[in-house]
Amino acid sequence: MWELIRINKRKSLFVLILMFILMVSLSGAIGAGFYSIDWVKGMLWGALIGVLLWAVQSAVAYFAGDDIVLHFNMAVVVTPESYPQLYNIVEEMKIAAGLAVMPEIYIIESHGLNAFATGIRSEKTAICVTRGLVENLNRDEIQGVIAHEMSHILNRDVLFMTFAGVMLGTITMLSNVMLRGTVAANSSNRRSRKKGGFSGGHPVVILVILLFAIVAPILARIFYFTISKKREYLADASAARLTRYPIGLASALEKIAKHSSVDFVSKITAPMFIVNPHFAGVDEDSLFSASTHPPIYKRIAILTQLQHGGKVSLENYQKLYEKELSTSGLFSKTTLESDKSEAVRAESTEKFTESRTDVADIILANTGFKIVTCECGLKIKLPPSDLRMKVVCPRCRKELSVSGDNNAAATGNGGDELVFKRKNKNSWESFPCQCGNFTFQLSPLFRGTYVVCKRCKTKVQIEYPE
Repeated sequence: MWELIRINKRKSLFVLILMFILMVSLSGAIGAGFYSIDWVKGMLWGALIGVLLWAVQSAVAYFAGDDIVLHFNMAVVVTPESYPQLYNIVEEMKIAAGLAVMPEIYIIESHGLNAFATGIRSEKTAICVTRGLVENLNRDEIQGVIAHEMSHILNRDVLFMTFAGVMLGTITMLSNVMLRGTVAANSSNRRSRKKGGFSGGHPVVILVILLFAIVAPILARIFYFTISKKREYLADASAARLTRYPIGLASALEKIAKHSSVDFVSKITAPMFIVNPHFAGVDEDSLFSASTHPPIYKRIAILTQLQHGGKVSLENYQKLYEKELSTSGLFSKTTLESDKSEAVRAESTEKFTESRTDVADIILANTGFKIVTCECGLKIKLPPSDLRMKVVCPRCRKELSVSGDNNAAATGNGGDELVFKRKNKNSWESFPCQCGNFTFQLSPLFRGTYVVCKRCKTKVQIEYPE
């Protein structure tokens, strides 16, 4: 696979250089428009600012690009304690892929079925899935999706997609600045000429600048999507090798294709998903759908035939790819020579039992919600702004303290400090402070060794079950 990674890096570098030239050229055009009296000088200053802007956004993309992508997609981190089954699947694929560092796991609160991977540095990557995906797929299907995203990390596709996504956003922003500036200048009076505004230039120059402002983001998107289609096929092939069960990913893609929509995803990050969420239900052969991802039915056809062949290898996948698409292969001769064939494994008998309510509670706990479980089985979820110490169950009308264990309390350990022994670290628990004026709330994600009362400042040690 090292040959594949090297080729991917070379292609990524080429595309990123093209996007760099485009962004600097766009900045130069903006400078020429603002300094129309001496447009050459303006163009040079604009290009210089473009280089500086590129350097800044490159630094931002390198150190925080993955965090930006996750933030804009409203992703919430998942811990091994709060969601062990998903963590185990990711860990399995991490070991199979030979990655040195375990990717972080995130969940998006959405009923849609989708997933993506991000991360520029190999030591800091992340795999993000929607709540709908973990609720509606079985273990083999989830493993196939995770393996696909793990392959993007292994092949260093996320390096290109994360960095290029930030750069594409910058180019789009510059284009909007130019267009808005031109409209504003044309609507103002002729005094802007004396200040070197847009309206003071030659009409031909202004026309060229406007055309460039319109074409630049289109070209950037073309560069962005130039090799994204082939990357999806490469990730599918790698995922089939990691799981040795191609039909798992094929079945997942079939379900995702019908319910891939995620409403709040931006146009910049949408191509990073396994299926573009903005084109859910769109004809797969349409111009818009084909611009970002290869047709899903072709991906499913290749994986299904690979499963029925009984042997999983990059060479077998490439033969089916060439047959289905009538085009040249994906892998170099060196990559194929270093690969070996593996027998297709049997279907997994392990059930993915994480319930829908559990996933929702994990996300709510991460956002500060308090969850009260009544004896009748009803769960009452209170937002962080609700400071009530007691609530009444709407089903059985029993009065409850805002906790998961209404009878819990801190006990002395023979010294000056109090000790609270957790009964179940994977559920909400609470206990009152000895001062009687404060109730401690311990979420399923809390792993601290002590808590301090906000009223009397008493320190309470927290012990966990073995």
